Amino acid sequence: MFKRKLAKKIKTTLKKMDVLTIIGPRQSGKTTLARLLFPDFDYRTLENPDERSMATQDPKGFLSGLDKNCILDEFQRVPQLSSYIQGIVDEPNNKRKFVLTGSNGLLLIDSITQTLAGRTELFELLPLSYHEIVKKNKTMKLNDYLFNGGYPRIYKDKLDATKWLRSYFQLYVEKDIRQITNIKNIDLFERFVKLAAGRAGQLLNTNSLANETGVSAPTISQWIGALKTTFVCFTLQPHFKNFNKRIVKSPKLYFYDTGLLCYLLGINDSKQLDTHPLRGHIFENFITSEFYKNQVNNAQEKNLYYWRDQKGHEIDLVLDHSSYLFPIEIKLSQTFNSSFIKNTKYFNKLQKEAGTQLPETNAQVIYCGDKENIFKNTKIAPWQNSLLSSDKKS
Repeated sequence: MFKRKLAKKIKTTLKKMDVLTIIGPRQSGKTTLARLLFPDFDYRTLENPDERSMATQDPKGFLSGLDKNCILDEFQRVPQLSSYIQGIVDEPNNKRKFVLTGSNGLLLIDSITQTLAGRTELFELLPLSYHEIVKKNKTMKLNDYLFNGGYPRIYKDKLDATKWLRSYFQLYVEKDIRQITNIKNIDLFERFVKLAAGRAGQLLNTNSLANETGVSAPTISQWIGALKTTFVCFTLQPHFKNFNKRIVKSPKLYFYDTGLLCYLLGINDSKQLDTHPLRGHIFENFITSEFYKNQVNNAQEKNLYYWRDQKGHEIDLVLDHSSYLFPIEIKLSQTFNSSFIKNTKYFNKLQKEAGTQLPETNAQVIYCGDKENIFKNTKIAPWQNSLLSSDKKS
């Protein structure tokens, strides 16, 4: 069993709230965590056709037939239940508590924001982070982390990652995607997802994807929205501060899980990553998604961006600390080169020219070497150290 970083926050929150909502991708461990933290709660899954039929036809009767406290799994399947839960928790002497889980962010968030706003707190449970995995798998190599990804079942049952992810993707397309968008040609959608995987860590160009997939740009935008809603992908927005420079305004596309990303790219062995042409983008995706997970796991506001101007200066990750911006470069190389700090040095110069007061060390290079030091006010850190330290700071 993996110890999830969110566990303590979830348990503490339900002591103060009557309703708690956990969203995240299918198979990320939402049900396992909820049942582990609240073993005395009644458990019902709305994936079960009988339970769903009863909840849909007689929601009031369904809820009255439950024990005092309850976990309702895949809640987005019967979102109208939220109105009846509101009535229960608003009763003056209410002592009932509800834990709601779901793998479709949009449907679930829409239902709870309309009726349960102020009555529930929302948590995202994503695939396992490096920090959560390394506690039980301390000897794993980088390629293994990239290839296996972070879905708990792969580690728990020691499954073949490629076979499991193939089944996972097929189930995702057949069930989750069909719930939120009217896709007439599943083959085209699968082609789109695999083409999107080839652009992980790169600027999102909907017109290019549309041309290669054979659908319209608006359809691509709709499908990107579906990937985001079902926690397959997220986008990193460019930072708005342009220092009087012309900046690139397109977002960059990332996958939450590099195991799924590798499967979609047709990588069926971790050794293939040694020579794969997209290895650098996969590594950047890994680091970026880990920073994202750390902030989600600590229930923090997300402050992650990238920055790029039209002259080619680019920062892979920008952390917005309100009064200043912290630039991070991600490099696959095992050997540090002074050229790695070229863009961060340029970026910090722009900040100073704009009157920003910067800390003495205000840049970081994350690389695949094993030495950590400070070079010209830039922290040089191996990826393992960087991820563990960023998790502690979060």
